[in-house]
Amino acid sequence: MSSAVVLATAGYDHRIRFWEASSRLCTRTIRHPESQVNALAISNDKMLLAAASNPKIRIFDAVDGNNSEPLTTFKDHSGNVTAVGFQADRRWIFSGSED
Repeated sequence: MSSAVVLATAGYDHRIRFWEASSRLCTRTIRHPESQVNALAISNDKMLLAAASNPKIRIFDAVDGNNSEPLTTFKDHSGNVTAVGFQADRRWIFSGSED
């Protein structure tokens, strides 16, 4: 990933996209086939991306453009996960859902 400001977006199209802000170009796409993406969070060190969906949270490598598989998946919710975030030094994540 370049040093340019990068944005991440996702939604009902089952794709997570990384964008280079200055050029407005999509630099990477990750398929998220099982559910829409309700919320995204990037860790403070910009190494990890969390994607909240129904009913899972998936953690992706935000740096390695060649790896589109989740590093880990949390399946503890029984409802639609609508919020996710990282604690400041990545010791834990938090989430909120409709369950």
